[in-house]
Amino acid sequence: MEFIIVSGISGAGKTSALHALEDIGFYCVDNIPPALLSTFYDLCDKSSDMRMKRIAVVLDIRVGNFYEEFSAAVAKLRKDNYRYKTLFLDASNDVIVRRFRATRRKHPLCPDASIYTISDAVDLERGLLMKLKQSADYLIDTSYLSSAQLKERISTLFLENEISALAVTCVSFGFKYGVPTEADIMFDVRCLPNPFYIEELKYKNGLDAPVRDYVMKWEQTQGLLSRMIDYIDYTLPLYADEGKAQLVIAIGCTGGKHRSVALTQAVYDHLIENKHKVSVHHRDIGKA
Repeated sequence: MEFIIVSGISGAGKTSALHALEDIGFYCVDNIPPALLSTFYDLCDKSSDMRMKRIAVVLDIRVGNFYEEFSAAVAKLRKDNYRYKTLFLDASNDVIVRRFRATRRKHPLCPDASIYTISDAVDLERGLLMKLKQSADYLIDTSYLSSAQLKERISTLFLENEISALAVTCVSFGFKYGVPTEADIMFDVRCLPNPFYIEELKYKNGLDAPVRDYVMKWEQTQGLLSRMIDYIDYTLPLYADEGKAQLVIAIGCTGGKHRSVALTQAVYDHLIENKHKVSVHHRDIGKA
């Protein structure tokens, strides 16, 4: 049985993630009390209904004493040798605040008399969930993801019945917009010749052949890419041996539109050729 526990920061996209899991065949339950987790697992495991063999449940801060109850529930699952994975959804504070203001929803912690603003509530929640985030099998930062892109990430991680396999996500980004907080391996390619200063290439991106050819024609690009691939090929089996479920490889340039996109796509193509479970996301390709 596949059993996914979904949690994360309020406003980071847990409901959207649950819908995406439902679309790919998971039986989904939102906001289950942590104390019922083990009992629910037992019921699903003993069920003869095949629809109950791929389960996703959301646990979040709306439950009182969430972290203590969650920790106790997960400890019981481990004690009983139950198999499960945890998915944590996160986003930057400013994005979370903007989402709450746009929807005019109240943050779950705002009723607390000591909490006066959404920003304060997000800070408090982030502190309460820090250990949960650090122990998660899968981490997705939704700050720059559309609903469609989140669904694609979820599908890549869980669509196939290979939940124990290492899922690799290759992300290009621009340092000027901030580094991806979920990155496990990060490469800086700002040292390479920049197509931005070539007038006919400036408004294209690294997926366009003229930009890709310009970036890749340089000896220093080929040397850097070769060393990046050697490092990735060497470390992927080590991460897998350690039991890591997800690996995010982030490659950044200044704006995230030219060099990082071309090299990220090259790394992605290499991993595809070598039969890895991999997806690609060009985070800042559409930015000015």
